[in-house]
Amino acid sequence: MGFVAYWRWKSRSPGGRPRIAKEVRDLIRRMSLENPFWGATKIHGELLKLGIQVPQSTVSIYMVPRPDRPLQTWKTFVRNHMEGIASIDLFVVPTIAFQQLFAFLVLGHERRRLLWFAVSRNPTASGWRARSPRRFPGTVHRNISFATTTSIRCCIQGSCASNGIRDRPTSYRSPWQNGYVERLIGSIRRECTDHLLVFNVEHLRRILSKYASYYNEARTHVSLGKDAPCRRPIEQFGDIVAYPILGGLHHRYARI
Repeated sequence: MGFVAYWRWKSRSPGGRPRIAKEVRDLIRRMSLENPFWGATKIHGELLKLGIQVPQSTVSIYMVPRPDRPLQTWKTFVRNHMEGIASIDLFVVPTIAFQQLFAFLVLGHERRRLLWFAVSRNPTASGWRARSPRRFPGTVHRNISFATTTSIRCCIQGSCASNGIRDRPTSYRSPWQNGYVERLIGSIRRECTDHLLVFNVEHLRRILSKYASYYNEARTHVSLGKDAPCRRPIEQFGDIVAYPILGGLHHRYARI
């Protein structure tokens, strides 16, 4: 028994490597999750720059395992490049005479701003198709397969190429790849066209013009921190007055 006790005491653990603080461990996990392409070397370098002296082997222990670390999603990719991306799409609006009008939209991703729109009875008419992408540098995502023909695709591609814009068609039946402009179309339908009777092209153009002003300058967006795309100022003094929009379908409130 004395022999066993002696060797148990002699081979006891000296305590091992001292544990690091919980804040440092959480920081390593946070860096590992927020930067899925970083390894232990880069995270260790960042910690050194923050004045945290931790061995690189310890960093590798507390990193989130790679199989569980998320890769870059489509939403992350769009968010990283939204300053230079605009989306285009078409949607159909029926008239009171059961005709179909096509509305063409261009949405800027950076502030969810409706940059340009056009209305036509014939979506293959060359008048507004050729002019639409010219004013918006960067990359254009389009998802207009339901109404596109060979001529409209060639026109958009040629117009983009001649103006230094890269055209990126979305996959067939994949509206999630163009979700921002799809959301805009849904908002236009729910908040505007579903509640109004459209008579002709000029009437729809006037309706969309008023809604575009309301959408860009007054309507608050959750994704923009409850602000408008054109940065609506905060008014704190004065009486509150309501300004009707689209015949009272919506209102803008301001102080005077």
